[in-house]
Amino acid sequence: MSQENIVIRGARVHNLKEIDVEIPRNQLVVLTGLSGSGKSSLAFDTIYAEGQRRYVESLSAYARQFLGQMDKPDVDSIEGLSPAISIDQKTTSRNPRSTVGTVTEIYDYLRLLFARVGRPHCPEHGIEITSQTVQQMADRILELPERSRIQIMAPIVEERKGEHVKLLSEIGKQGYVRVRVDGEIRDLSEEIELEKNKKHTIEVVVDRIVVKPGIETRLTDSLETALQLTDGKVLVDVIDGEEIRFNQNFSCPMCGFSIEELSPRMFSFNSPFGACPNCDGLGSRMEVNPDLVIPDKNKTLREGAIEPWVGKSSNYYPALLESACRHYGIDMDVPVKKLPKRDLKKLLEGTGERIPFRYESDFGRVKRLSIRFEGVLKNLERRYRDSGSDAIREQIENYMSHIACPTCQGARLREGSLSVLVGGKNIAYVTSLSIREARDFVNGLALTEKEMTIGRQILKEIDSRLGFLVNVGLDYLTLDRSAGSLSGGEAQRIRLATQIGSKLMGVLYILDEPSIGLHQRDNNRLIQTLEQMRDLGNTLIVVEHDEDTMLASDWIVDVGPGAGAHGGQIVASGTPEQVMKMDHSLTGQYLSGKKFIPLPEERRQPNGKWVEIKGARENNLKDVDVKVPLGVFTCVTGVSGSGKSTLVNEILLKALARELNRSKWVPGRYRAIKGLEHLDKVINIDQSPIGRTPRSNPATYTSVFDDVRDVFASTQEAKVRGYKKGRFSFNVKGGRCEACRGDGIIKIEMHFLPDVYVPCEECKGKRYNRDTLEVKYKGKNISDVLDMRVEEALEFFKNIPRIRRKLQTLYDVGLGYVKLGQPATTLSGGEAQRVKLASELYKRSRGRTLYILDEPTTGLHVDDISRLLQVLQRLVENGDSVLVIEHNLDVIKTADYLIDLGPEGGTGGGTIVATGTPEEVAEVNSSHTGQFLKPILERDRQRMEEVYRKLSEQVTKASNS
Repeated sequence: MSQENIVIRGARVHNLKEIDVEIPRNQLVVLTGLSGSGKSSLAFDTIYAEGQRRYVESLSAYARQFLGQMDKPDVDSIEGLSPAISIDQKTTSRNPRSTVGTVTEIYDYLRLLFARVGRPHCPEHGIEITSQTVQQMADRILELPERSRIQIMAPIVEERKGEHVKLLSEIGKQGYVRVRVDGEIRDLSEEIELEKNKKHTIEVVVDRIVVKPGIETRLTDSLETALQLTDGKVLVDVIDGEEIRFNQNFSCPMCGFSIEELSPRMFSFNSPFGACPNCDGLGSRMEVNPDLVIPDKNKTLREGAIEPWVGKSSNYYPALLESACRHYGIDMDVPVKKLPKRDLKKLLEGTGERIPFRYESDFGRVKRLSIRFEGVLKNLERRYRDSGSDAIREQIENYMSHIACPTCQGARLREGSLSVLVGGKNIAYVTSLSIREARDFVNGLALTEKEMTIGRQILKEIDSRLGFLVNVGLDYLTLDRSAGSLSGGEAQRIRLATQIGSKLMGVLYILDEPSIGLHQRDNNRLIQTLEQMRDLGNTLIVVEHDEDTMLASDWIVDVGPGAGAHGGQIVASGTPEQVMKMDHSLTGQYLSGKKFIPLPEERRQPNGKWVEIKGARENNLKDVDVKVPLGVFTCVTGVSGSGKSTLVNEILLKALARELNRSKWVPGRYRAIKGLEHLDKVINIDQSPIGRTPRSNPATYTSVFDDVRDVFASTQEAKVRGYKKGRFSFNVKGGRCEACRGDGIIKIEMHFLPDVYVPCEECKGKRYNRDTLEVKYKGKNISDVLDMRVEEALEFFKNIPRIRRKLQTLYDVGLGYVKLGQPATTLSGGEAQRVKLASELYKRSRGRTLYILDEPTTGLHVDDISRLLQVLQRLVENGDSVLVIEHNLDVIKTADYLIDLGPEGGTGGGTIVATGTPEEVAEVNSSHTGQFLKPILERDRQRMEEVYRKLSEQVTKASNS
């Protein structure tokens, strides 16, 4: 049996209840169930953890200390395991140097291609650089002013570690007297000691010459000698002048521009040999942004329009500003937007001239000085650069933003590297193309026979990797896209494409919702990719809620029946057809259509108030105008890469947050935004953690814990002891256990074994000291309350309205199974998002708030989505507005208004394809969303008609009886 199935017996990880399950090998298996039911516990914390642990244990103790050791899962036995690879949503690097090209290794092959078949060109004259003869080198040197003193040197070691004792000895035996080591001239007769682990540069001084008539023969001989020593390189050091580098291989015949021998490291922005020296290969720099320095141009200078120069701890900068305005004759009581541009430029950029400065110190002494006025921007840049205080640097960073490097224009590489062309284009141009365009470029290269012989295998590798990315629906991404800007689904599909390229067999792949962020149009390609990996002889276990993926799978395991303590059991296991026939399986009921999310009986009409963005042109948006209706549930749709996130998150959210919430965010490019008078605030409810430490939990985030502490502080026992509210906080001294500082657990580092967390021996994991725990309310202490599930606490505090109201919202968003004190670090992205939603629901609404959510269905079962939609509809019923970016058709079909972008992704997108109700968008033939929406709307209308018919029959039958 173990040869055909993965057999799991007695799994008890997290909320799994001693489950037994058999999963067929070499099949596409979907694990599904409600959010929090135990799917990930089974897939990742049990199956993958055990597979990984067994592999790591086969290594030596020395090797294990360099690998992440996983805990042994709480399970009786697992048989039939293959080597396991986890492809989840959290493994992509957030390093700014990491790009799509580097993550997929495509950039490594591109570097090799440019190093082997690239043709260097002069950046000034644009002509191809060819090999340079000794005669041409001599002619270039003879152009120097007469009597110039030069040293002809042979660079024999360039940035290489080692002591180089043997090399220096051999050079001395050949008759050479001097070398330059790391920029310092040294005599070979003395003992030269170099640090072994540092990089060194060594240049042999071949000759010293004064430029004058008659030196041609000696100069040529010296150059030839230097070239022989270095295999074609020579360095001419002009005393009191610049160095001239020659290379027998590459040099411009017109201006002498030369380039070192082509190598892959020249095209790496992570290497000093290739990186732009101005931005160190990052492509951007932090600079002071005038729009952040003056966030509100309606203010006057006297009212503090120049925010960083507002006097807080000192009156120095307000006095300096007043002195400058007095000197230049600038009115401080006129709104900044009405000041002449030349006056504002003087204040921001400075003039460099001296101005009289009158300054009254904190001690009341008046100082009269004459200082050079540097301007606000230069002042902030200087202080940021020179300050030794982290606090001052962090403060100034609030007024800075990233801009493209002025030297490389965001290309990340130095001039010499960018001058190497293949097919008439440099490597930065190729990486700026979308994956589909890059594939067309590579396949369309016209290379010579020699170049094709050299580059055939490289091009094959590049093409295959680009093809895999196209197959998983990522053809709209560019190769220079920062890995940190990718969504979880995009990052996961990139790793999936890399695994396809490896073509391994007999592997157990475990994936976490690969369909996230994918439009229905691209879903079929993803499913074909998964089937292709299965057909190679691999087992795929996919944690997924997507209906199409479940129907295409070979086997479904439904975990439930509920979430948290109500889950952890195998509800159904079988083929999709078998699961659909099981009435006790919630997933089966939705797959068969017995249960479904109904269409709204009627759609709300926009109330006549709109927020309008004009001229949006960030990333791939093509100068679009968009009107977002208020007072309704709006959904922004479109294929992956069409510009949805750019429009909503980069432009609308950041622009509104800056205007309404006084945020420091810098929005993407747009011309104007109208309708701000209809809103008081904008709230972004995303899936980022509600806290980054175990101290944060649902009780603290929703502030219900403040009310709970009030209740305990008001008990008779607390009053007798003199305990105030703060006594019941685990974050401050007093009531908490000091042995663990309120954490309840203590971390023990285990060297080459995983860190072990043990309950605190002093408080036994209860977080509080003995005296605090003696105070009880209705027989429970404060630690008992934190250990309650939301549904338990709701019953426990049912007679306290302010607590009941907050707990009810947590219950309404489907988090009844979560414990009040559950650490934020253990909550999934979907759970964190619903905690945020709950914290908004209990607040009093004024009907002037815009809620923005980006793919809130991530990680949610269709039954969870049904509850989520009820919550979002409640926000709209309160008079507020909800704007959601979404691919899920159940969400799209229930929206009041749609804004569909496209028609394609990347450069093929960035326009508004359709707007209106779902029914109106479904009639637009050019809308991919509309074409998938149309049959769904028709199917659900028929389902609802059938439901109404059966209800009518039941009513008629009841009335007749």
